[in-house]
Amino acid sequence: MRRTKIIATLGPATDRPEVLRGVLENGADALRLNFSHGDWDVRYRRIAEVREAAAELGRCVALLGDLQGPKIRIAGFANGPVRLEDGADFFFDHELDAHAGDVHGVGLNFTTLGEDVAPGDTLLLDDGNVELRVEETRGSRVHCRVVHGGVVSDHKGVNKRGGGLLAVPALTEEDRRDLKLAAEAELDWIAVSFVRDGADIETARQLIREAGGSAHIVAKIERSEALDNLDEIVDAADAVMVARGDLGIETGYEGLIGQQKSIIRRARHRHRVVITATQMMESMIDRPMPTRAEVSDVSNAVMDGTDAVMLSAESAVGEYAAEAVAAMASICEGAEAWMPGRMETSPVTEGAFERVDEGIAKAAMYAANHMDVRAIAALTESGATALWMSRIRSDLPIFALTRHPGTQRRVTLYRGVVPVAFDVTETQPDLLFRAVFERLREAGGLEARDLVIITKGAITGVSGHTDSMTVLPIED
Repeated sequence: MRRTKIIATLGPATDRPEVLRGVLENGADALRLNFSHGDWDVRYRRIAEVREAAAELGRCVALLGDLQGPKIRIAGFANGPVRLEDGADFFFDHELDAHAGDVHGVGLNFTTLGEDVAPGDTLLLDDGNVELRVEETRGSRVHCRVVHGGVVSDHKGVNKRGGGLLAVPALTEEDRRDLKLAAEAELDWIAVSFVRDGADIETARQLIREAGGSAHIVAKIERSEALDNLDEIVDAADAVMVARGDLGIETGYEGLIGQQKSIIRRARHRHRVVITATQMMESMIDRPMPTRAEVSDVSNAVMDGTDAVMLSAESAVGEYAAEAVAAMASICEGAEAWMPGRMETSPVTEGAFERVDEGIAKAAMYAANHMDVRAIAALTESGATALWMSRIRSDLPIFALTRHPGTQRRVTLYRGVVPVAFDVTETQPDLLFRAVFERLREAGGLEARDLVIITKGAITGVSGHTDSMTVLPIED
């Protein structure tokens, strides 16, 4: 069983029914809607198509909405993309007409760039594909010299090496509207872009609740400022994303892999889901196989302990979207095969448990890792028990049995967790274990006399009341 989860981004490629079906059949556990592109008519259509296809295939799939955030972008060019040559002069001007850009300069959606840069600073266009050095600021214009040129098209992003831009809230007015609509559309996860601190997450959570939503929040770590407040952000969010595009530009590529490992470790230690993203299999946009470097990149993230790995353009606009998912699934399984299965010792005794259900979850995993157990079954309302279990390394499947469709979809991103539809409130107490065994046989291929650990609460149907674990063989 593959333990690491896969997120695939929706786009024109997956608008073809056969491609979307292939993406799901090949193992995508969640599908991402990138709010930087398209409008809500397109998003509503894609949401409906995903839910219909998932139902037909019998798949439980989460939907993740990714807010655009206050990214600095250039405006447009009058006559299409331009090529900037090394050594040429080029300016940014927020007062320039939105479609008046040319080889000499372009408009900008950020009015204070001149206040945030100084001569000698490095500005990067299009995820670092074009590099410019600031020469001077004059009025509304920032004059630069092209260091490394290339082709630039409309609305590409602008970053400053080392960070220091974006002294604005993480949630724009457009993001606030998108949050409301995403909550109403019952998306399972919402990613907040360019997070600065925990307050950005709390604001997003309040807006979701006001709209009647229950989506969990992913904090995208892509600004140097976020690294300074990482523990605060992790505590405020339900998950974090290592968004390596902007993060690599702001912090420098040479430090990126160390930052990735640190973020994954700190997120797991604080019981949060972690997603690794950006250019994981970029060559598969137009090639049927990944490069060896991409295989190593995905494998490295898996071995670091990431819950999920993500495809962006590979699945959104790539020629081999379904094949990219299949390749990523295979790489994950290969990497997991090299990892230690069950821990000889466990970190569950570090610190005090804050809740009874946390103690039960970790005790169950400790017992499972030291017994001849084939699986763990967590009867759960919110999915919290399964999340705590998934923070401890094990090669055992964790089945999250829950009656709530929303919980079933959310836990699809938890490493090693398999969602199972099960309504504990409709089961007689004296027949509960037998009913659990039947569902485990159906969902996990378990057989008679296989030993399993079951966690549950004496009070059924109420979140936060897991208070017991039982070790039993599956009955004949």
